[in-house]
Amino acid sequence: MRKRICALVLALLLAALPALATGQSAPSDPIVQALFINVGKADSALLLLGEKRYLVDAGSKESAAAMLDALAHFGVDRLEGVFITHTDKDHVGGLGALLKSGIQVEKLYAPAYFIQKNIQKHPVYQWVTETKVPFAWLNAGDVLPVADGIEFRVLGPLQRDTEDENNNSLVLHLVTAQGDMLLAADMEEPAETMLLQAGAVPKAAVLKVGHHGDDDASSSGLIYTVRPQIAVVSTDRDVAAGTPKPSVMRRLWDVGAEVLLTQKATCGVLVTLQGGQATGQLLDYPTP
Repeated sequence: MRKRICALVLALLLAALPALATGQSAPSDPIVQALFINVGKADSALLLLGEKRYLVDAGSKESAAAMLDALAHFGVDRLEGVFITHTDKDHVGGLGALLKSGIQVEKLYAPAYFIQKNIQKHPVYQWVTETKVPFAWLNAGDVLPVADGIEFRVLGPLQRDTEDENNNSLVLHLVTAQGDMLLAADMEEPAETMLLQAGAVPKAAVLKVGHHGDDDASSSGLIYTVRPQIAVVSTDRDVAAGTPKPSVMRRLWDVGAEVLLTQKATCGVLVTLQGGQATGQLLDYPTP
């Protein structure tokens, strides 16, 4: 009997070796998904990390209803964290509606670098003062643990841009056992170049394309370093004509990325990571 038990244990260990050798995630690892919400020419992404939920940006004031509809569709009544990547209205404008919606927000985050010199006029700080939601400024190098094998790493901004708020965007690297995501917010080429020169740009299965696919972002250096399997562009061509730009699309296609646009679906783009592989789908709301 003892020999049989030892043989069984050995067989189980040998069966696990291929997955360990290739870095594949175990079946018990949390499911990792991201819903890039159709909020028009704005940004908002719901991250579903096992049982935990995070939001990156809140869209614009005009698209707040679309953001809240998507959260309701996924049954979200609590967010462990909300990241506001920078102070542009198409990223922070829906924050007030979110905080008044009844959804419990455990903590708010924003980048420590921003143009506005008067901190009391910072839109996130204003909402924190009113609602008393716990809050933290983030800097490059910060790490926020989520669960075993899942964490957010803050890559940028590396320095304050005093003229262009896009280059003060919070750039997040989501690291999971299932695969990684790079969320580039509205980072433009000057900030990309600094990250590339610092060796801080990772390879990632999923890329949230910077600045709505405009050609002032998503340089060849960035795209060829990240080499995403799935690239998501949050835009509305009726508002931002020509986005994503053909040059950006070509660079993404050159590395074999599948490019998905939030405008193409009523709810948004749902991306799933499993075993290092990313799959994406256009998600529409059920018709009445």
